Amino acid sequence: MKIYLVGGAVRDQMLNRPVTERDWVVTGARPSTLLNKGYTQVGKDFPVFLHPKTKEEYALARLERKSGQGYTGFVCDAGPTVTLEEDLLRRDLTINAMAQDENGQIIDPFDGQRDLAQKLLRHVSPAFSEDPLRVLRVARFAARYHYLGFTVAEETMTLMREMAQSDMLKELTAERVWQETRRALMEQDPAVFFTTLEQADALSDWFAPLTPFDKNFQSILSLSAERSIALPCRFGALMSYLTYAQVKALTTALKCPNDISALALLAADFADALIHTTDAEALLSVFNQCDVWRRPERFALLLRICELKALNDQIDWSSDTIQRPLDAAQNVDVQQIIAQGYKGPEIKTALNQARLKVVSEKLSF
Repeated sequence: MKIYLVGGAVRDQMLNRPVTERDWVVTGARPSTLLNKGYTQVGKDFPVFLHPKTKEEYALARLERKSGQGYTGFVCDAGPTVTLEEDLLRRDLTINAMAQDENGQIIDPFDGQRDLAQKLLRHVSPAFSEDPLRVLRVARFAARYHYLGFTVAEETMTLMREMAQSDMLKELTAERVWQETRRALMEQDPAVFFTTLEQADALSDWFAPLTPFDKNFQSILSLSAERSIALPCRFGALMSYLTYAQVKALTTALKCPNDISALALLAADFADALIHTTDAEALLSVFNQCDVWRRPERFALLLRICELKALNDQIDWSSDTIQRPLDAAQNVDVQQIIAQGYKGPEIKTALNQARLKVVSEKLSF
């Protein structure tokens, strides 16, 4: 039995990037070999085990054969005769197909070190085209390493286009597409994820409302990344350039988490109104539609998106314009209204009038 460090950990230490997780490949072993050593099996489809102390993942070296559609349509062979090179051959990119043995020796059968030096994202073998998820993964890696000057190799981009044009990306599940998108949005250059997909003719399958991926889309994501904005606001800022119907269709197709979808829909519906409002009644209506009284934290995120959008659109605007009337409206005491003798539906009407009065005062402050 031999154990090798593989994949991202080997790649990132060569790039002098922080290694956030380590994955291992085991050759010359069976599942029982690892189980007898105290490892815990966690993969049903693939022979993956957790180390008894470090809890890092150890996978038996395996071969994969395409047997159906999508990224799950593979038959796995993880017998003890599978070699390290055979395991590395099934990986997506040459820079991810390197290993390191216990003595620190690098095993690099597909010239990953050469491609690191040339800053190229190049596929390992024609088997790349068997898994449509790899198109999204390459786009995500392009976003991650763009600041280092990495680009997609011409032959790999050609293969990605062929895959997209054959409608392979439609085989993917929404959950996996969102997972790749979520991770890409948090990279240093998130716009590169979408521009790479566009270059590969792969943007329209899942992101049709974002085609073409214009300068507004690109610059709002760059601003979000520069300011280390959290995921909900990054996605919401991007969605603020679409219509409510487009965002509804996109978030439904991607099965985005509810909090992500809700904020994105608010951004599409109200970001422009909040930036340009000068009317107290209209602003109070936005407050009510955004349920700001019960969801102030979510509205604070919406204002953050508005700040990004105003900056991106070169509009001189501050969230204080909205925050001042909002604070005043939130300080209206419904108990004082009840104490004045209002009852039933009258309370809501009087509360709304009181809020409108202070919003009007603060909006023209």
